[in-house]
Amino acid sequence: MRAVIYPGSFDPLTNGHLDVIHRAARLFDRVIVAVAMNDSKKPLFTLDERTAMVREVVAGEGLKNVVADQFDGLLVDYVVQQGASAVVRGLRAVSDFEFEFQLALMNRKLNESVETLFLMPKDTYSFLSSRMVKEIARLGGDVTPFVPDSVRLALKERLHGKRAAILPGLPVDGDPGV
Repeated sequence: MRAVIYPGSFDPLTNGHLDVIHRAARLFDRVIVAVAMNDSKKPLFTLDERTAMVREVVAGEGLKNVVADQFDGLLVDYVVQQGASAVVRGLRAVSDFEFEFQLALMNRKLNESVETLFLMPKDTYSFLSSRMVKEIARLGGDVTPFVPDSVRLALKERLHGKRAAILPGLPVDGDPGV
């Protein structure tokens, strides 16, 4: 069985992440979405909340060969622990390449048996980042096109403390559809 690790902070999970998960799920028998403990990024959601969001979205998408897990420490050690053969990373634009290339080379230096594969999301998600989604949501913008609905609702609750919309994209109490 070929397993791959898709690591990230997923704070929050975006449709771009989800697109990469779908692509990886077609290529591998098992995809482990590894939600990283990374307090240096000052996450909006806790590690457990981010992991639960990934699990909920993956289940809703019917991705039977995808699981969510948490990790802290060296990625290459986690890959070996999970019996995976590779790491998958999403590349949105050329600007991502240099950083991702450096990470891949460092991981190779730490463990030559761990390969890194780069997958590009749909072009409609090439501009998308969790950081941008959080900023749009903070400012009251509608993030419906950028995140799964359950993530949109979690953002609304966390940032605005308001009751979430019953129907996706519909404002509640005069609020934008964050």
